[in-house]
Amino acid sequence: MTSQRISYDRTLNTVAAWTLALLWILPLAYAVWTAIHPAAYEAHFTLSAPLTLENFQKAWAAAPFARYFLNTILLVTLILACQFFLCTLAAYAFARFEFPGRSIFFTLVLLQLLVMPDILIVENYKTMRLLDLVDTIPAIALPYVASGFGIFLLRQTFLTVPRELDEAARIEGSSALGVLWRVYIPLAKPTYLAYGLVSVSHHWNNFLWPLIVTNSEETRPVTVGLSVFSAIDSGVEWSVINAATLMTSGPLLIAFLLFQRQFVQSFMRAGIK
Repeated sequence: MTSQRISYDRTLNTVAAWTLALLWILPLAYAVWTAIHPAAYEAHFTLSAPLTLENFQKAWAAAPFARYFLNTILLVTLILACQFFLCTLAAYAFARFEFPGRSIFFTLVLLQLLVMPDILIVENYKTMRLLDLVDTIPAIALPYVASGFGIFLLRQTFLTVPRELDEAARIEGSSALGVLWRVYIPLAKPTYLAYGLVSVSHHWNNFLWPLIVTNSEETRPVTVGLSVFSAIDSGVEWSVINAATLMTSGPLLIAFLLFQRQFVQSFMRAGIK
């Protein structure tokens, strides 16, 4: 009876997993279908339908996607570089140094995880206006250059580094920053890779804040550019819109497929379930 129950549960879990997978992949499958077929086959699923890349060409020519991609690459690179620098120093201090109020400060860092960024949009916009940075790429990046999640994740990783390695490096004459550079950072490479994927994917897809703080094509990232492109009144075909959507989301899908193993392993090593 018990074995039958276990078999039944496994079958039910398998069916549920496949059902959820199909529901998740259906919109993507439809986007791929419409993007590589003529507009006449948007709602006609015929296996003999001709393939075409014309939709991608139309989408690329209809909006300055080259500029949007450049803006997005500059944006995510700037944010990631600042986050790596600030989060590494903060996480190292919380993991290996004793100073008054360390627990209180770390608690305040964790409280950042409970604050939704959308709550601070008005204050952030006022700050950008005060700094005269509205409609610039630094204005999009500044609210995100420090990450409580990044500090927490790197601190958890640094805590797993044996203190013997730290002491051996200090005996050889390394300074505190030298130990960080030669011992902690190399051992935390999988965590940096995983966090980098999370950060890049989040800020690549971020929409609301860039929409508010940018006004021109020279600063819009791909998410805002895609929304403007798909909202025009000239009647763009769904096949062209879906082709543009695949162009903007494709790099993230490829990156995740290439680094998914390192992504999962790094979070497991950090003790996050």
